[in-house]
Amino acid sequence: MTQKQPHRYGLIGAGMMGREHIQNINIVEGPELVALADPDAQSRLTSRALAGEIVKVYEDYMDMMATEQLDAVIISSPNFTHHKIVKDIALFGAALLIEKPLCTMVKDAQDLVELAKTYPALIWTGLEYRYMPPVAEFIRRVHSGMAGQTRMLSIREHRFPFLEKVGDWNRFSENTGGTLVEKCCHFFDLMRVIMQEEPVRIFASGAQDVNHLDERYEGRTPDILDNAYVIVDFQSGARGVLDLCMFANDKEQQEDIYALGDKGRLEVKIPAADVSWTPRSLNGGWTQHIETPKEAFAAGDHHGATYFQLTDFHQALVRGAPPTVSALDGLRSVEMGAAAHLSIETGQAVTLNFGPTS
Repeated sequence: MTQKQPHRYGLIGAGMMGREHIQNINIVEGPELVALADPDAQSRLTSRALAGEIVKVYEDYMDMMATEQLDAVIISSPNFTHHKIVKDIALFGAALLIEKPLCTMVKDAQDLVELAKTYPALIWTGLEYRYMPPVAEFIRRVHSGMAGQTRMLSIREHRFPFLEKVGDWNRFSENTGGTLVEKCCHFFDLMRVIMQEEPVRIFASGAQDVNHLDERYEGRTPDILDNAYVIVDFQSGARGVLDLCMFANDKEQQEDIYALGDKGRLEVKIPAADVSWTPRSLNGGWTQHIETPKEAFAAGDHHGATYFQLTDFHQALVRGAPPTVSALDGLRSVEMGAAAHLSIETGQAVTLNFGPTS
């Protein structure tokens, strides 16, 4: 029997998230990382040490694309570079996994959605939170109807400030799209997935009250929000709320997600990885711990989600299947974050016109 050849993967952006992808490529069957590209010398050095000496290293991603015959490329470069990189390398026709957010601006994300319509291979947005095993089980339970018709959805994240990145590019909204795009696109994606419908209105209140105020970059002070409440109204009349604080890390649970329906409440806690059910009658109920394979859990900071997303991406690549997390999903999460920022700026609710979920 002829042994199947691994699919050749390239990586653009070899910083913190790039290294998480390297760790997961190393343990997922099928992908083989053959090359990486990053303009930062230290990132190249650190990531090559993790990936192995056999991996070729490039400063310029176009040199990598022109030299290597790649089946797939993972783009984990700074947010503001995604659009240009995708447009530059599209002519090579490799499958693309683009880290979240898809782009920093709605118009650029719309452009990539148009590209995806005729692109000959996968274009996939890296919104991996939906792949965390306890979150995936929570979503399955909600969709099974256990809580009944979901009328309220609550996502709370109380966490540490943004981490240090190369050049601290993530200190400015012009580079990230703003906190509610950069960080919270994950949660807006989860809202759409859990509710299985589109939002119609967003109202938000938020500010930068604590973090990074004493930092200066060429005389500029960072402008990224560190706390917000965001209320999302859905087509059915159901509503969701995001409670974000990045200066009051919960020592036990970083995230809590609740779905409340006419039959009761489902909850998932991260990192405890516990899914709980409470019926309205209060008779019974249970808590189930969801295990994540140790190897997957250890390969990065997303509780195994990156492993399961890469596995799904690779299987779609091999089968020629459509993306589970499409460019349209990436666009919608950016649109919701951008609308939340606009609501904060104007003090008004922002109406959304997405149409049916595709």
